[in-house]
Formats: sequence, structure tokens, C-alpha cells
Amino acid sequence: MDAFFASVEQRDDPWLRGKPVAVGGSRERGVVAAASYEARKFGVHSAMPSVIAKRKCPDLIFVKPRFEVYKEISQQMRAIFAEYTPIIEPLSLDEAYLDVTENLKGISSATEIAEQIRARIRSETNLTASAGVSYNKFLAKLASDHRKPDGLFVITPKMGPTFVEILPVRKFHGVGPATAAKMMSLGIETGLDLKAHSLAFFQEHFGKSGPYYYWIARGIDERPVRADRIRKSVGAENTFAADLFTFDAARAALQPILDKVWRWCENAGTHGRTVTLKVKYADFQQITRSRTAASPFATRAELERQSFELLAHLFPVAKGVRLLGVSLSSLDEERTNEKPQLSLGL
Repeated sequence: MDAFFASVEQRDDPWLRGKPVAVGGSRERGVVAAASYEARKFGVHSAMPSVIAKRKCPDLIFVKPRFEVYKEISQQMRAIFAEYTPIIEPLSLDEAYLDVTENLKGISSATEIAEQIRARIRSETNLTASAGVSYNKFLAKLASDHRKPDGLFVITPKMGPTFVEILPVRKFHGVGPATAAKMMSLGIETGLDLKAHSLAFFQEHFGKSGPYYYWIARGIDERPVRADRIRKSVGAENTFAADLFTFDAARAALQPILDKVWRWCENAGTHGRTVTLKVKYADFQQITRSRTAASPFATRAELERQSFELLAHLFPVAKGVRLLGVSLSSLDEERTNEKPQLSLGL
């Protein structure tokens, strides 16, 4: 979907149309959850602190998120997808991979299916979607970003390798800012630079991710579209109105975060054995600390104790804490194959 949260707000409030809109908190401690294309022209983007976004775009209009509305629209889109294929792998509320090789309507052209789905979404939700069509997930994802907003782009097998060669590595799906910076330090700026190196080189410098980078540089991605993808982790976090400086204050602030994580575990009938504490300081430095138990945490009290022990090692602090988060991983895989991966941010 195109600027999904922001586009929903502009759809539902005509006064917001054509104006720079940010979905999120406008307070000094707020964070942008989504930005309209009018706001993006000023350099505003998701995950940006609201105070910086306002500095970049003084006329920016902040709107509180309405996640129940976004989820309802997401379900509408999922229903449309399901008319074409049961092989749907959601990435978030507004994005998914579809395998239409053998589709329910017997349509021989994947491009035609993409066109039909985009038209249905526009007709039924009054929102626009962009689609990427290709022969593997990596290239389909690249294609989906190529003609945004309201675009459709196809990367054929003949085009694939060349398309990858000219693309900056920072635009590769799966290459985050830290990995892009590391690649740049190694003299790798484009897909062609990526392709020049051996598999052994990537394994040496990027470990388990090395083979993925080696093959995508050649336009090769054998990952299947996985319906009912196994969830790997669940987490929640919160940014505070004022920095925290004491262990007692941080411990109290962690309680509702632990409540949310544990509530999901109870509802899903799933528990994890690795707890990770996330801390972001006032200067935006971020650290994580993890601990893995021999078996999944059976009670909230056990999760709380491990989380507090991780937290205690960080105090006293030299600078304030602006965000805390807790996530659980190494989930009981036998029970986690029915839920798509959704954010649990507070």
C-alpha cells in the first residue's frame, strides 16, 4: 500500500488531502509511524522522532493512529488476495507476497493478476497500492518500490540480473543502514560491485547472511512464499514523555510492556525462552541485552525476573533512558504457525 496509515487518514478526512501528514505522536518524545507523500518531500519518514520531523516540515500535521481501522482495511485486502491464491505471506498490515503460479482464477499472466488486485483495492477501499511482479521474492519486492505511488512494475527473467547490477545496495530489501555502511566501507556501492565478490568473501564478512547477498547480486532468490509463516519473536516497547534516570523508575515503566508481551503469549498459547531488553538513551544510542533459558518461560513472574536482572546491570546510568522494549524469541514453534507477524508496539 502507498503511505498506508497516512493515506487512510487523508481518505477519511478531506481536510488532510494534499497536505503533509504524519501519523504518530506530536509531542517532543513522539515518533512518526507513517508519513504522507507530501511530508516525504521534506525528508519526513517513519521511525523519525517527531521533533525532527517538525523541524524538517514546519507545516506537518500530526494525526493519532487508528490501528483498528488499519487492521480492518488490511483484512479487506487479504480477502481480495485470497480470491486469487491461498499462498499469501504477510509482511505487515499493508504488504504481502503472493505466489500466483497456480492461481484460483486460472489467469496465465501474473501482471494481469496484479492489475486486477490493484483495481479491486482502489474500488473497495478508495486507496492505492503498488505492485511488483517478478520470478522471485527479492525482485518482486524491488519492483514494488520502483513505481510508487500507485504503480506497477515487472522484472522479467531477462531483466533481473541487469536490474540488480545498477541498483545501489542501500535500496536492496534485506540490506539495512548498518549493513549498507559496512558494504560501502568494503567498496560495495551497487549490485554490480556486490556481484564482483565470491561466496567465501560474503561468508567471511557477513556470516550467515553472506550467501543471501551473494545470490541476490545475481538475481537469484530461492525462498518460497510461505503461507502461515512461523513467527520468530514477539515484542513491545514504549517511548517515555520524560527520560528515566533511576532503576526504580525504569522497572515501573517496564511493567506495562511486560504485560503486553505476556498477554500475547497467553492468547496465542505460545512462550519463548530468550528475552531481549532494548534500551534507547536520550542521545538515541541503542543497546540490547539478551538471556536464554533452558526452557520457555512458564510464568509472567519468570519473564519479569529475567527482564529486571538485565535492566539492573545497566544502572546507574550516565544519561537518561528514553525508550524501553522487551521481546521474546525462541518461541515454541509447534504453536506459532497460525499467526502473521504484526507489530506489538505500545
